[in-house]
Amino acid sequence: MKHSAKLAATTLAGMIALGATSPALAKDKMEKCYGVAEAGQNDCATATSSCAGTSTADGQGDAFLMVPEGTCDRLVGGSTEPMA
Repeated sequence: MKHSAKLAATTLAGMIALGATSPALAKDKMEKCYGVAEAGQNDCATATSSCAGTSTADGQGDAFLMVPEGTCDRLVGGSTEPMA
């Protein structure tokens, strides 16, 4: 796994843990964050796969995870728009 993908995954895991324990974060609006999902960990279909959990590469540009709004831009490799 690329270092940037590991860093993004670790950051995201921490955010998810906080969200599970913080009602304030749970109320936040969510956004799609492309390029940060590990292989097989995407939230929904991509341009090249038909459903969640089917991305084939770490950091795949068309695979996304749902994160609290405003968070994606702070994740290494994250983008709110699909990447080629």
